[in-house]
Amino acid sequence: MRKKTKTQRASSVKAKYRASLSFRMNVLFFSIFLLFSMLIFRLGYLQIVKGEDYVLALERKEEVAVNTSVPRGRIYDRYGRVLVDNEPENAITYTKMQTTTMEEMLTIAEQLAMLMEQPIDRVTLRDKQDFWIMKNKDAAYAKVTKKEEDELKQNEELEDKEIQAEIDRLVRERITEEELAQLTPFELEVLAIYREMTSGYNLSPQIIKSENVTDEEFARVSERLSELPGVNTTTDWKRVKLSSLAILGRTTVPSKGIPKTMLNYYLARDYSRNDRVGESYFEASYEELLQGQKSVVKNITNKQGQVVDTITTYEGEPGSDLVTTIDIELQAEAERIVEEKLLELKSKSQSQLLDRAFFVMMDPSTGELLSVVGKKLETDKETGERYVVDYSYGTFTTAYEVGSTVKAATLLMGYSEGAIKPGQILIDQPIKLAGTNAKSSIFNRNGRIAITDQTALERSSNSYMFQTAIKIAGSTYSYNMPFRIQDDTLQTMRNGYAQFGLGVNTGVDLPNEFAGFAGELTDNGKILNLAIGQFDTYTPLQMVQYISTIANGGYRIQPRMLKEVHEPSKDGETLGPVVEEVSPKILNRISNPTEQINHVKEGLRKVYTGAKGSARAYFGDAPYTAAGKTGTAEVVYYGPIREKWATETINIAHVGFAPYENPEIAYAVIFPWATTNYNISLPTASQTAREIVDVYFELKEKYAQEGRTSSSVKQEILPAPTGEKIDEETEDEKVTE
Repeated sequence: MRKKTKTQRASSVKAKYRASLSFRMNVLFFSIFLLFSMLIFRLGYLQIVKGEDYVLALERKEEVAVNTSVPRGRIYDRYGRVLVDNEPENAITYTKMQTTTMEEMLTIAEQLAMLMEQPIDRVTLRDKQDFWIMKNKDAAYAKVTKKEEDELKQNEELEDKEIQAEIDRLVRERITEEELAQLTPFELEVLAIYREMTSGYNLSPQIIKSENVTDEEFARVSERLSELPGVNTTTDWKRVKLSSLAILGRTTVPSKGIPKTMLNYYLARDYSRNDRVGESYFEASYEELLQGQKSVVKNITNKQGQVVDTITTYEGEPGSDLVTTIDIELQAEAERIVEEKLLELKSKSQSQLLDRAFFVMMDPSTGELLSVVGKKLETDKETGERYVVDYSYGTFTTAYEVGSTVKAATLLMGYSEGAIKPGQILIDQPIKLAGTNAKSSIFNRNGRIAITDQTALERSSNSYMFQTAIKIAGSTYSYNMPFRIQDDTLQTMRNGYAQFGLGVNTGVDLPNEFAGFAGELTDNGKILNLAIGQFDTYTPLQMVQYISTIANGGYRIQPRMLKEVHEPSKDGETLGPVVEEVSPKILNRISNPTEQINHVKEGLRKVYTGAKGSARAYFGDAPYTAAGKTGTAEVVYYGPIREKWATETINIAHVGFAPYENPEIAYAVIFPWATTNYNISLPTASQTAREIVDVYFELKEKYAQEGRTSSSVKQEILPAPTGEKIDEETEDEKVTE
């Protein structure tokens, strides 16, 4: 019986062991199954989901965009006349391989320095210090004691790279001026070449010199290319402006490269550090279109990572050609007239603050800017001679009180706010509020004259606009009344003007636009000044957008300089095919119905043709129909002459459009700080407007006779109208803002 018990126990133990083993095997197999499943899922994820990313990453390692210096797109005026062109020039480049050592590069730099002249003006103090360390390693690192080095190494918070960086910093600090002065002119040239060689990435060609490379230098280097690994001679392109119009913008030069403030932006878009980029205005706004596409090459490497062959996978192409909205012939004439009027006005007495003038002309239906003129007087500090510079960008970066030119907007705002009605009669009289001096119209200092809203425009009634503003504020004028305004009155009026583009950005396709200054409401009476354009400031471009909005029936159109985008010309004789034709962009429509807008337009027409129109003397005999508004603003000077701040002065302005029935053009003129004499009337703004509008219609007739149009169909490329030539190395004329 005992034996039987033992047998049963043994059998039970074995059964338990087998069960345990079976369980463990099942767990093992299940774990293996899970691991293999995870591996399969991971492989599937890498291949299916992330496969394309890894392929692209591999291609990025193998394929490199190289700087083949393709020409930037040309810039034309609306009739196909070249405004900005490219000229070929010799260039010397260097491409660093992945296995190239610092010593090898230094040797090549020394060889190049013997073959060409390299400017050293870009060499910095840090460059000189690093170069001196490279040439004098033992002497350099002897400047840091063993004790100092050990202390740095004992600092557990510092990594090896940080320790070496700190040692290098100490060395640079202790290099004396006398030691740096030991660098010879030849060594400085070597340094200047070497710094350009190291400025880029592996396998990406860097321009060592492209400005003023002589034919002799080009030939000497070309003959020795086999002795200079990585060096190549090629053709670069430099930018040449055929117009002094500043808003065309500038590009950087290779020696300057990408501006530091934009470096990361452009490097992330596969630019090289010494690429040309648009630096300002039109060139900067349309950089992506003007910049050509670089060649892409695939580098074939051996097991050691050395490049054994290069295959071009993409040839690259020039940038797109851009047709602007500018009529450069009209622009040139407008510039001449504005400059003449500015100098003429400056020659008068009490014009010591006058230093600038502006004119803008725009198609009110499309927003196309036909002419953008800004002229500014500067004085040479050495000779004392006065000269005129282009200040076209001042038309949208500077703002001024524009006076009565805004009165059409004041009336339309009065209608929409229910303060007045079209045709309403008010009494033009001096407006006297409690605690203030009386304010009046220039033509009526003391009397009482019943006038309509249209007559108020014709004769430029301040009183009518004052009373309109008082009504918008919720009151009705009475002599010496205390003037209280509603909390939202100021914002209501500013919103009303903003519908026309006054006091807000116009949306122009150029950078750095300024919206103007909003005056501070220190007393309620300032509301009256706002109603006649003597409180907030507006840019000349805002002025032309405002009058365009009225001219076209109430639509605020975005002003723009870009008309069309073209493929590069194939033959150099006609523009390439159109890639894009820019369409007008409506920003908003004012709240007034068409009947009210037309009513105000009739009042603006009377300004030019009415018996007492303020511009009748200048537009009454025009061979075309037109309408507009004059403006004079009494202001306080805060211009560039600081010692003259707070001087009382006068701005004169003019806005208009033509033809009256179907407007083709809208225009604005302003001469800020024209005089400090409050007792004279200056017609210069109206005269300027008349002369330039005459030129527009004369050119329109001339173009029609020549069969010239701005149509893009087989448009012929025409030379610039002047022999002016400004290359990219020319410094901008200094302007005192």
